[in-house]
Amino acid sequence: MQKKQRKLWEKKCSFTFPSKKEVWIPWLFLLPSLLGVSIFVLIPFADVVRRSFLNAVGNTFVGLENYKSVLENPAFQLAAGNTLHFLAVCLPLLLGSSLFFAILLLKAGKKSGILKSGFLLPMAVPAGSVVLFWQLFFDKNGILNQAIRYFGETGPDYMNTEKAFGVLVAVYLWKNLGYDMILWLSGLMGIPNSLYEAAKMDGAGEFQCFCHITCPLLLPTAFLTGILSLVNAFKVFREAYMIAGGYPHDSIYMLQNLFNNWFIKLDMQKMTAAAVMLALILGLVLFGSQKIEEKWGQGM
Repeated sequence: MQKKQRKLWEKKCSFTFPSKKEVWIPWLFLLPSLLGVSIFVLIPFADVVRRSFLNAVGNTFVGLENYKSVLENPAFQLAAGNTLHFLAVCLPLLLGSSLFFAILLLKAGKKSGILKSGFLLPMAVPAGSVVLFWQLFFDKNGILNQAIRYFGETGPDYMNTEKAFGVLVAVYLWKNLGYDMILWLSGLMGIPNSLYEAAKMDGAGEFQCFCHITCPLLLPTAFLTGILSLVNAFKVFREAYMIAGGYPHDSIYMLQNLFNNWFIKLDMQKMTAAAVMLALILGLVLFGSQKIEEKWGQGM
């Protein structure tokens, strides 16, 4: 009876239902990747969630005590505040500047090949050499202060003052500008030129074309670029650690520094609870961003 109903549906809807073999073939190809993700990511994270509710010494259930201890910790409050400050400053700067340069390179046409390679060069340079350059540049007796002394002024000690935050922002922008610019370029090149030509024939200017054509059609690219930029913001710890060590100036003491110090001290209770909270917050941000992008996409 089910086979007859299936054949009737296939004739009415003019398509064929996939066979059992066709259904399972994609999952067979995905199986190695799913096994790897499960073994190295999902299962360890599930164990982290379990441990966040236990006492690390006696493995006794303590409920939300670990989470309370993390939230009341002054070092966590400092690191969380600095991380939010860093994201609030860096993400708009990176997204805006990378989009600006992407538009300039698109207008440059064939002449932009060398410039594209130049913007992507920071991604190919080893982190150690990059850090060595920043240390020489921003040291109290470094290149920048030597140049300032040439004009009769005295530069500050950048890495041991509030200006260390500006150094970290500069490192992040320098490292990720080219990557985001390429993402924007891929979105810009996907917009048909006929839309701009039609708008200009109707009297629209460059700014109107940007607001009513470029911005709406770049929404999916903006979502992807924003998410990747957020993820890359949490990878800046490597450069920050190599420049300023595990205990840098208070202005650049991030969550990554705190987690690293807790890991060295084997403070499993705080580390697992903080990791679960961070994963939960990032998951909510990603989910909310996706829903907003879908809602705006439907309204276009």
